[in-house]
Amino acid sequence: MEPHLSIDEVAQRTGLTAHTLRYYERIGLIAPVRRAGGGQRRYAAADLAWIEFLLRLRTTRMPVSKMRAFARLRAAGESTIPERRAMLEAHLAEVLADIDAMRGAAGVLREKIGFYRNAEEVAVEPACGASASASASGSAGLAADAGRVLAKNA
Repeated sequence: MEPHLSIDEVAQRTGLTAHTLRYYERIGLIAPVRRAGGGQRRYAAADLAWIEFLLRLRTTRMPVSKMRAFARLRAAGESTIPERRAMLEAHLAEVLADIDAMRGAAGVLREKIGFYRNAEEVAVEPACGASASASASGSAGLAADAGRVLAKNA
């Protein structure tokens, strides 16, 4: 990495906007960034690493309020390591519970998709190769059956 990056370069690398980077600095998520002679922000490698960690926390849906609390603990120094660890452990437990819930929901979606695929196949199969009269009488019964099944499992 270059020695120091501009706000636009950091925005490009992180996917955040310059406005968001300024906001994060203003609310204390990012420590005040060093400034060049003209007042432009100059981000160091450590700043970028911290921003990337914040992005990971954001990906896990950690609320900004908790991210701010974590940032305050970090700024307070090594004496807060046990608190930071505990905070991350609690958040990880929430993330893992969310993942389990999502897996369960995905399983239900897969079952429902399978049900609908089967219902579509049942509704289409009798029309294939059947005579017009058999198909017409069979289709009415099949449609009624499919309607009852769909209503029951919708």
